[in-house]
Amino acid sequence: MPLSDLPIPRPSSRGISGILLLDKPRGISSNRALQQAKRLFGAAKAGHTGSLDPLATGLLPVCFGEATKIAGYLLGARKAYAAECRLGITTVTCDSEGAVLAERPVPVLDDAAIRDALTRFTGRITQVPPVYSALKQGGVPLYQRARRGEAVEAPPREVDVFRFELLERDGDTLRLHVECGSGTYVRSLVRDLGEALGCGAHLTALRRLWVEPFREPCMVTLDEIARLREQDASALLARLLPIEAGLADWPVLVLDEHAADDVAHGRGLRIPAASGRYRAQAPSGQLLAIGEVDAAGTFKVLRGFAGESRLG
Repeated sequence: MPLSDLPIPRPSSRGISGILLLDKPRGISSNRALQQAKRLFGAAKAGHTGSLDPLATGLLPVCFGEATKIAGYLLGARKAYAAECRLGITTVTCDSEGAVLAERPVPVLDDAAIRDALTRFTGRITQVPPVYSALKQGGVPLYQRARRGEAVEAPPREVDVFRFELLERDGDTLRLHVECGSGTYVRSLVRDLGEALGCGAHLTALRRLWVEPFREPCMVTLDEIARLREQDASALLARLLPIEAGLADWPVLVLDEHAADDVAHGRGLRIPAASGRYRAQAPSGQLLAIGEVDAAGTFKVLRGFAGESRLG
């Protein structure tokens, strides 16, 4: 049965909590993908951890229920992409979705010249985001202002690009591997690479491969979710990861009963641990909170968690 024909449940009273590693399809926004996943699970609350453009596919971690409390901490995570670009053509959106701005001849380039240009956009760099982006000025997304014909300038900002590598070349098409930090626009990287090569370029395909800490994600598509919901509800719920999976790189504080009670009630706790962020667990292993130990050795709760489960 097509996804669009499936009956959509009301937001459920079931307290579904967990993280879904969604394989976003091409052609829809991240928010639309989120809303479809939320309805298919019958979840009351959901959020994602970093938008993908409609053109893009791949990993979109979706947080349900109590897991939404860590979504903000995943937004700044390191990410990897497989990107494809076309040399010689620039567009208003810096990708194949936008109108063509200019076409220029592609100079004779060997792979060494391309790789040399790629190194200029590796490290801590200053980048100008595309004007057709969800960044806001005066509370209005830039893409809305650009579509109204307003003169829009996106402010430059510093971003981290850890890897920007040529994988393959097929004529004027380049296939690239990108690893970057939060806020980096691959469309802008491709645009700037094209200018460095003297011919312009635009993004033609983009797939997000992983987001820390999900380095080897087992992703699920919306169609697969729909089939599982119809055939095996328990198998559907089994696709949700526990909140702890999104905190895999956070050190753990295993608390005794007294300390666990303090943390569960949001009270500060003196603890012999180095300063930094931690996830606090009860003696049973239940996740109680995430927090920070300050220089004085006091653990302060950032977000506390209700007793969560996938079914609630």
